[in-house]
Amino acid sequence: MTESNNQPYHHGDLRRVLIEAALGMLQEDKGLQFTLREIARRAGVSHAAPYRHFSDKVALLTELAEVGFEKMGEQLTAAIQENLPIEEQLIAIAKAYIKFGTSNPALYQLMFSADAGEKEDERAMATLNILITLLKRGQEEGAFKIRPLQGHAAACCAMVHGLTMLAIHGLLEPEKFGENPIESALATLLEGIAN
Repeated sequence: MTESNNQPYHHGDLRRVLIEAALGMLQEDKGLQFTLREIARRAGVSHAAPYRHFSDKVALLTELAEVGFEKMGEQLTAAIQENLPIEEQLIAIAKAYIKFGTSNPALYQLMFSADAGEKEDERAMATLNILITLLKRGQEEGAFKIRPLQGHAAACCAMVHGLTMLAIHGLLEPEKFGENPIESALATLLEGIAN
């Protein structure tokens, strides 16, 4: 079957093609202001085709948010260098987190937005578990204070998420927060959990 743009409709690829089209639109200035019809047009399929995989726009946004957590998790994992001290690994994943958010601002904000509907949290939890595993290793090595891991994780997530949002919105101004606000904040975070 050939659709409006003379592009073949590939049954096995439709879900992936729709997600990629939507991710592309998120990177543009439109943000979340697209319709399933626009996604279908960009994917080169009929206007009804997206409904074969997503019941509505919220279902697509939910999937995009979960894909975002998966992509973030990949970047956090790639940032971990086992040969470095655990403290440097923690800083490296914090910087990777911030870089992911600032490089993908619309996707990042969607990941933490009610616009994405009810998330299954499996991929979000996998991303959080990267941090928890690193914190646990730090405790086992004696580098981090022995406190509940979830508390350490909450402190790390709150600070890094806040820094990411401030950076996305251009609010980490040197006159307010100094020349290297991210470096300074992450050093403060590390001091708070280090032994």
